[in-house]
Amino acid sequence: MNDDQIKGRIEEAKGKVKKAAGKAVGNRKLEREGKLQDAHGRAQAKFGDLRDSFKEADLDGPGDVKRTST
Repeated sequence: MNDDQIKGRIEEAKGKVKKAAGKAVGNRKLEREGKLQDAHGRAQAKFGDLRDSFKEADLDGPGDVKRTST
């Protein structure tokens, strides 16, 4: 796991807690903040997953494509 995956999943969890707390007490602003934080965390975690995929494939980025002979 890389930093983006870890930080993203932490933000996702914090957002879910905030969203649930807002819903429980009827605070719509807190609920919206939780939804946004959750979405941000999911996006950051997905970015980390993508980075990890490139690393596993031994690619530096989109311009570094491994070609196999057929």
